[in-house]
Amino acid sequence: MPVRQTLSKPDIQLSYLEWNQGQEPLLLLHGLGDHALVWSSLGDCLAADYHIVAPDMRGHGQSSKPEIDYSFESAIADLEALMDSLGWTFAHIVSHSWTGKLAAIWARQNPKRLRSIILVDPIFIWKMPSLLRVTFPMLYRFLPFLKSMGPFASQEEAEQQARQLKQYQGWSSLQEQVFQAGIEQKPDGSWGSKFTIAARDGIFEAVMQVPGFTIPLDTPALFVQPKQGLNRQNWQIQPYKTYLQNLRICQVPGNHWPFLTQPEAFNQTVAAFLAEHKSKIS
Repeated sequence: MPVRQTLSKPDIQLSYLEWNQGQEPLLLLHGLGDHALVWSSLGDCLAADYHIVAPDMRGHGQSSKPEIDYSFESAIADLEALMDSLGWTFAHIVSHSWTGKLAAIWARQNPKRLRSIILVDPIFIWKMPSLLRVTFPMLYRFLPFLKSMGPFASQEEAEQQARQLKQYQGWSSLQEQVFQAGIEQKPDGSWGSKFTIAARDGIFEAVMQVPGFTIPLDTPALFVQPKQGLNRQNWQIQPYKTYLQNLRICQVPGNHWPFLTQPEAFNQTVAAFLAEHKSKIS
C-alpha cells in the first residue's frame, strides 16, 4: 500500500503517493482532472521492483490549488523539486493524456532526467491555434470527464454522474475508490471535484500556447494506444513517430483510462517495457 507524503515548496504543497519497496525511480503523472490514486493498481503491481511516486499535480487532489500559474514550466519545476527531495537524478515517467505533452516538453528541456517515457493516450501535442480559445467554454461544457466537476446537490448525485463516465465504466472497487478520493463537500454544502476551475483554465491555456515537439528526441518511449482511446487515426500518431526516434507503439484494451478500465493488461504492458529499460545498477 502506498503512503501519502507532502513536499513543501515555497509556492505550493505537493501531495504524493509513495511505494518505497524497490529502488529504480518511477514517476506516475495523471491526466487532467484526475489525481494520484488512479495509479494505485499499477503502483501495487510494480512496487517490488521500483521506487514509485505518484503526485497530485498542482490544482488537483490534495495538492495546493493556486489561483494562477499552471504553466508547463511550473509543473516541471514541481516534479524536479520532488525528484530532488527524493534524491533521484533520473526517473522513468508514465504520463497520461495532458501530462503526455508535459513529458515531451520535459524530455527536450532536460533529457537526462527522463530514463524513459510512457505516453498513455496523450493529447494536445501540438501548439493549438489561438482561434480555438473561444471554443474553450464549449469544451468545458461538453468534455465528458469534466462533467464530474460539479457542483452537485449531494454526494449521491455526484456518484450517479460518475457512473455514466468512461473512466468509471464497470464501477470496480478501484474506480469507486478513485471517485471517492477525488470529490469533496464545498463550503456552501454542494459537492464537487477537488480539481479546480483555475487549474482547468490555466492548463488549457498552457496547452494552447506551448508546442510539445520542436526537436527530435532519442528518449526511449512507449506509446500506449487503447483500442477505444482518443488516438485512433494515423495522423494523430504521426507526430510521435516523427519526433520520437526510439518509439514503440503498443495497443491495449480499454478506453482513454486503460489503467482504470483494463488494469491487468495495462500493467503488464507497462511492466514489460520498463523491464527492458531498467538500469543495470539501481
